[in-house]
Amino acid sequence: MSKFKAALLDDNKEQLKLNQLVLESISSFEVVASCSSAKVFLKEIKISQPEILFLDLNLGDSYMTGMEVAFQLKLPVMFVSSNTSQYIKEIESLKRDYDICVDHITKPFTEQEFIKTAQRFLKEIELFKKEEFIHLDFGATKRNKIAINSIVYLSADKNNGSESNNKLIHFTNRKPENLIDFSFSKMEEKGLLKSQFITIHKSFRVNKQHIKNYHKKNESVEVDVFSLGGKLESKFLQVSENYQSSVKEYKK
Repeated sequence: MSKFKAALLDDNKEQLKLNQLVLESISSFEVVASCSSAKVFLKEIKISQPEILFLDLNLGDSYMTGMEVAFQLKLPVMFVSSNTSQYIKEIESLKRDYDICVDHITKPFTEQEFIKTAQRFLKEIELFKKEEFIHLDFGATKRNKIAINSIVYLSADKNNGSESNNKLIHFTNRKPENLIDFSFSKMEEKGLLKSQFITIHKSFRVNKQHIKNYHKKNESVEVDVFSLGGKLESKFLQVSENYQSSVKEYKK
């Protein structure tokens, strides 16, 4: 069974070490980063690419709180803190507005309490991550079964190869396809929810989970798509002025 890559952040170095030892005793976790500073943590995770975060909330410095780190990274997170009650509104917002798994455990806690909470949280993540499929009609074939998380973005831009009444859909694992008679206004009827896809331009709807970076210099988002040449390549999609503030807020 594959392990989930976990990253830990706690300014109490003794607590940080204990949490790491406990998680490493659970076969489902692999600790790939363990830091006592938010600044160092954010640098390390760019390399280690964790899937799950375990964060203290108040970190004893003025750089960032654990909550600010969570909002910036938008990954499944379990808060491990003595003052979670002060952050209930932010926790609710993180779960509701970004559609990710969030849990917490309040210090002090026993080793068994931490293990049980972490295991329960993992079950929630596994349930949440179960692949969802939809059926789409392409130019040559009908009712193609497609995993939603394999869709990178949809385009109505003629310069990208789509016709005015159709759309071009881009993937992580197959070449682009033409969607026949497909309207952005009816995406949710097809199973592509607004909570999953963000509008960055009148011609683009992008799967949030595939946005790698927001480039302020040229106001574009970076994604990886499977090209016509048969390999995964980086692509930069222009963000129009009307949508720049919402995209920037998402990628904080």
